[in-house]
Amino acid sequence: MRVGFNPHKDKIQIESDYFHQVIIPVYIPNEEGYFEDSFKILKLCLDSLFKTIHNKTSVTIVNNGSCLGVVAYLNDLFQKNKIQEVIHTSNIGKLNAVLKGISGNNFPLITVSDADVLFLNGWQEASYSVFEAFPKTGAVCPTPSSRSLRTYTANVYWDLFFSNKVKCSPVVNPDALKMFGLSVGDANFYNPVQLKKYLTVTNEDKKAVVGAGHFATTYRAQVFDNLESRFATFKLGGDSEGQFLDIPVVKKGFWRLSTADNYAYHMGNVLEDWMQVEVSKLMQNDKESNFELKPIQPSSKLAYFVKSKLFGKLILNKKIMKYYLIWKGLSKEEAKKYLI
Repeated sequence: MRVGFNPHKDKIQIESDYFHQVIIPVYIPNEEGYFEDSFKILKLCLDSLFKTIHNKTSVTIVNNGSCLGVVAYLNDLFQKNKIQEVIHTSNIGKLNAVLKGISGNNFPLITVSDADVLFLNGWQEASYSVFEAFPKTGAVCPTPSSRSLRTYTANVYWDLFFSNKVKCSPVVNPDALKMFGLSVGDANFYNPVQLKKYLTVTNEDKKAVVGAGHFATTYRAQVFDNLESRFATFKLGGDSEGQFLDIPVVKKGFWRLSTADNYAYHMGNVLEDWMQVEVSKLMQNDKESNFELKPIQPSSKLAYFVKSKLFGKLILNKKIMKYYLIWKGLSKEEAKKYLI
């Protein structure tokens, strides 16, 4: 039986004060073995996030089957309004957790981040600067990589093929690249040439690195409109990140770029002293943000096929890319060593 009239029926949603959503899926089933330090690292991740984001940022944490201690911690953050949304589910996989976080919200910008990212001051502003300087941008990573130039980037080379705006530039922060390599357990992740130069696009005094990683990336929300699938078959890895985080960007004709300087660290699963030191150095972000993302019309399916499929097979081929890099500023010897 129903008595009376629901006061919310036929009411239009009130527009949110937030315009930037951060989604972090969390899977910490226990505090043993591989996950021994994961809870401590999650806390550092969120502490760094809370210090660095502006007040128009909505934080969504998707608990992807974590232990009770993590559940209680996230619920407490929600009750204290430190996070705006907490979603609890069983272990459904990283990308399915991300899709749950996106659903039911309407923000122009969405950052998808792992739970082991240490955010640095200015990461949002630096990302916004890339969106502003390069209107075709669909995804921005705050951690540049010299090795991202051949990953879903063919449309950048097509759009700027005869432009001098694409060139090999000196790496702004080689130490940060070295730290990323150590964080994934490979001190030689970047070779000496990759630590020296990376491929960039420029617009007057603004510069961005071609390509973007996955561990913390900000997307135009348009990227996730009309996804061809609503379910990822892999819990982690496989083709899930490419299917849901990469291909939708280039299918709409958008570029995948990174900031020229480093604005985040990857911590991994082992707690180290430097992490707490870096978090303690962060300044609380009390600035207002008036950034407005300029709308852009997605390109056609034909444009995607020509740029990313046909042209991509050519330009992303290692042999062709070697000559492209020479054209863009590397020596023959550097180009030979660059593509490993």
